[in-house]
Amino acid sequence: MKPQEIKNPPSHTVILACSAMSLHVAAAQKTMKTDFPVIEVDSSLHENPSKMRQKIIETLEQMEKSIDTVLAAMGFCGGSWEDIATDKRIVIPRVDDCITLLLHTDDTWYPNLKQCGHLYLRDDIEGKFSPKSIKKNLCSQYGDSEGSFVFRTWFGSYTNADIIDTGAYDCHSEAYMLEAMENADLMEATLDYVPGSNLILEKLVSGRWDQQFLVIEPGNTVSNMDFV
Repeated sequence: MKPQEIKNPPSHTVILACSAMSLHVAAAQKTMKTDFPVIEVDSSLHENPSKMRQKIIETLEQMEKSIDTVLAAMGFCGGSWEDIATDKRIVIPRVDDCITLLLHTDDTWYPNLKQCGHLYLRDDIEGKFSPKSIKKNLCSQYGDSEGSFVFRTWFGSYTNADIIDTGAYDCHSEAYMLEAMENADLMEATLDYVPGSNLILEKLVSGRWDQQFLVIEPGNTVSNMDFV
């Protein structure tokens, strides 16, 4: 389906967001002076895209009939949106995941902006998916020696830990930097900043749906091929 640009979002609209995007969704709505209701899907479901997909389907089915437009504040996320169809309009960024979403800084469309060997840090730096938290859980489960070995196996291919500076959170504070450095040191990775922005979410909530978005009309199906 050819992307289109619609200047004003419809009134019967909700935002369906991955919970990891909460801060950035709120920042986008504040900047663009919108106040759409937000329905969150637990970000931990990313561990199993089929479960994330099922949760998205259930959430769409449970929405009130008056809702005609769903703004998806997430990416394709490992196939979570594959073959999903609904009686509502779905507007979703044409990106592989939320990291690429935050790495966009202009109106040029890129399906994937991540670099091989780079782990990207964002506002949820102390969350359950941070390297520090993952190593702690592995060591608790397997013991320090084996847990550390598994951690090195999982993160050994990363050479860089990049902080995405979107402007929506203070990633230059001393507390944030200390936490980021601790995570980078555990990975034996170089810590640095990379430019990012909240542009795509601001465009999403304000209705500037250009080539960076898919607008799936009711009855049509989301497909992986739409994102590449």
